[in-house]
Amino acid sequence: MGMIEEVKKELTENIIPFWKGLRDDVHGGYYGYLSYDLALDRKAVKGCILNNRITWFFSNAYTLLKDPSLLEEAKHGYAFLREHCLDRENGGVYWSMTYDGQPEDTTKHTYNQAFCIYALSSYYEASGDKEALDEAYGLFEIIEGKCRDEGGYLEAFDREFRPASNEKLSENGVMATRTMNTLLHVFEAYTELYRVDHNEKVGNCLRWILDCFAEKMYHPALHRQEVFFDHEYQSLIDLYSYGHDIETSWLIDRGVEVLGDRAYLEKMLPITRDLAENVKKVAFDGHSLANECDRGVVNTDRIWWVQAETLIGFINAYQKDGSRRDFLEAAHAEWAFIRDHLIDRREGSEWFYAVTQEGEPDTQKRPIVEPWKCPYHNGRMCIEVIRRNVE
Repeated sequence: MGMIEEVKKELTENIIPFWKGLRDDVHGGYYGYLSYDLALDRKAVKGCILNNRITWFFSNAYTLLKDPSLLEEAKHGYAFLREHCLDRENGGVYWSMTYDGQPEDTTKHTYNQAFCIYALSSYYEASGDKEALDEAYGLFEIIEGKCRDEGGYLEAFDREFRPASNEKLSENGVMATRTMNTLLHVFEAYTELYRVDHNEKVGNCLRWILDCFAEKMYHPALHRQEVFFDHEYQSLIDLYSYGHDIETSWLIDRGVEVLGDRAYLEKMLPITRDLAENVKKVAFDGHSLANECDRGVVNTDRIWWVQAETLIGFINAYQKDGSRRDFLEAAHAEWAFIRDHLIDRREGSEWFYAVTQEGEPDTQKRPIVEPWKCPYHNGRMCIEVIRRNVE
């Protein structure tokens, strides 16, 4: 069995059934927490990012596989999103809900607004429901009208969109006013919205973001992106996020392709090639990718989402330059590591959150499902491998 067949089997026989099993038919949406020991907490907080990503996943899985049960799951996620996650009084998307759909954390984060656009755009494509597209444009106007200033996108706000501190998207001991991660996922969301409707206002925002990546985020001398910034885009820390760089390489290539603007193809392709090349050189050990390097100290944990994005990023790099079979070989090695070590073969589980560099189980026993741990990365990896059809 080749890689594509194995990946499709993983999608259809493991990831999809697992997440179908997390459906909450009493209170809506999907359960928010499954421990490392596979104990389900039916009263755990339901992160809006988690629910939106699940809605995105089932929408795309349906678009790919045309299984009506997948569209039904997407409709279930969309109903929770529409009825509970959206603040009808002040606009925007909450950070999280209680298990029964009441606002739990009313923070309005730009990152979270973007993921809701991502889900709504894909759900519109899958279902043809124009209401979902209208909701996506409403959030687009929220981001452009309330979540940015003259310099670009800001991060966290309270329920009424007054600026708030950015603990949620700041890590490694810094407090960032702007982040590469938020910009990346606004770009990703706008790419999806533009792809399904080709609104030129959205297209112009994509161009602005690409300029920002090229001129503010990308560090050509270090062949990487900076991660956390102050208001004036001064980097706050010497941090190399390997996973975000390989994810960025293919997401920017996808956005440029969707945009169809040759000037940006010529501007961005050398950058995305450089990001992929350096990640492979610096962080890939022949079978899997390290997590990050913080002020010279490498975190060697093999995080689930980093491995998934590495597989897509390496396939994408090969597709951009067919002479680089080393990228294709690296993709095959990465899949073998995922298949043999990261997929949790215990009944009732999915993927481990992390394993060691040698593929040993996660000593920290991090949960199988939590507000960030969802089928967005590994499900998307499967969908991309199948769609790209590169063996």
